[in-house]
Amino acid sequence: MANEPNSNLSTTTTTNNSKLFSIMLQPFRWLKMLSTELHPSFIAGVILIYGLSHGFSGSYFKVVSDYYWKDVQKLQPSVVQIYTGIYTIPWVMKPIWGLLTDAFPVRGYLRRPYFVISGVVGATAAVGVAVKGGLGVLEALGLLIGVSGAMAIADVTIDACIVRNSIEVQWLAQDLQSLCGACSSIGHLIGYSSSGIFVHLLGAQEALAILAIPPALIILLGFFIHETPSPTLQYNGKSKGGCINQVGVAIRETCKAVKYPHVWRPSLFMFLCLSLSISTHEGQFYWYTDKKAGPAFSQESVGLIYALGSAASLIGVLIYHKTLRDLKFRRILFFAQLFYGVAGFLDVIFVLRWNLALKIPDELFVVIEECVTRIVTRIRWTPMMVLNTRLCSVGIEGTFFALLACIDSLGTLCSKWSGGLVLHAFGVTRSDFRNLWLVVLLRTVLRFVVVAFVFLVPDANQSDILIPGDHTMVRKSSSRTTKEDGDNIPLVSMRSEGRD
Repeated sequence: MANEPNSNLSTTTTTNNSKLFSIMLQPFRWLKMLSTELHPSFIAGVILIYGLSHGFSGSYFKVVSDYYWKDVQKLQPSVVQIYTGIYTIPWVMKPIWGLLTDAFPVRGYLRRPYFVISGVVGATAAVGVAVKGGLGVLEALGLLIGVSGAMAIADVTIDACIVRNSIEVQWLAQDLQSLCGACSSIGHLIGYSSSGIFVHLLGAQEALAILAIPPALIILLGFFIHETPSPTLQYNGKSKGGCINQVGVAIRETCKAVKYPHVWRPSLFMFLCLSLSISTHEGQFYWYTDKKAGPAFSQESVGLIYALGSAASLIGVLIYHKTLRDLKFRRILFFAQLFYGVAGFLDVIFVLRWNLALKIPDELFVVIEECVTRIVTRIRWTPMMVLNTRLCSVGIEGTFFALLACIDSLGTLCSKWSGGLVLHAFGVTRSDFRNLWLVVLLRTVLRFVVVAFVFLVPDANQSDILIPGDHTMVRKSSSRTTKEDGDNIPLVSMRSEGRD
């Protein structure tokens, strides 16, 4: 009898360990399910592009290029803000890249060649800007545009694959966006945490050479990702007219889809959501590292702060995936944008140094601010991406999703350029930050203005099909006809096409 309590305790401990082990295995079971329903090479491609290119390269590029403009080129923050907007332009051009991936195959392949092209361009540009000494501002800007452009091409290509799968296996659409968000957050975590270290060890210019590694791996992706070539899509003299005709069809169908209120209204909201929230990043970055007016964070500290924010972004992914994926679009975006505006006041408090009056150290307060902002941003952004996939049709998914992404990028471009102009107008320079808090306050107020436009978002469930029935039916019918003729390019095997 004396051994019974010990036996019960042992059983309870074993049960708890089993539950913990089961929880730890959940992400791997989830990945296995996605690989089974879709294709392992497609899932590997999503992880590579969103994790390594979009996540790691995007975050690493952001920090290292900031130090490059600040310490090597010695530019003012308002000027850097304009330049960062310029190398956003390749992302604005995403409809062109999407059109290429939809209508211009290479040896029967629609996706593989563009991964290879992206990798070659990105690796060449990264090595060029890192190893060539005495670069002029315009020459450096051109190479950085090449790095950004390579990321955009790879992003468009994998997005076309994701949209196709989201349309054909609709019950996995939210899961794919959660996978993209998780991979991006993990990539950002690694990129931010290592960026400051490499800048410190190698220097701001030489550290840019690390950006050549992800494009090299994307080149390999172009050779192993699953895609079945079609003889009817060989790009030669006989099929050139067919490709041009396909371009015309894609443009006509895209223009037709844009006219639907369920398409242009949420697209307008996403543009306003990004453009009205003016970017103050460069002004805050210069202030972060200033030894007199700011908290004087070191290179390693800046990277660590952003890295912790990326780790918090994973919490945003989990919150969305576990609790918010079944809410209506309008409801979730209303509250997400509202909390996004509230989070902006943390920046105002920090720039005014009120945190010190509250006895909160700079290091702790900036981590709190970064983590809260990233969690809210992820919760706000993920349903937008799900909404984008719901607005696309089969056959023009690369072009149309790229068009929607282009609208988002155009909003980001307006945000960066307007932010640069406001920084200049308020006299924020490399050494004068007296009016920085006013710029940050203006940005925060504009975030609340966006809430007034949330009526543009459809009051629909995230699983609803938003394209009008006749348009969707036409595109699906067209897709089936094409498949019968052997013209369809199944990037991944659809083992559950009939599943609801």
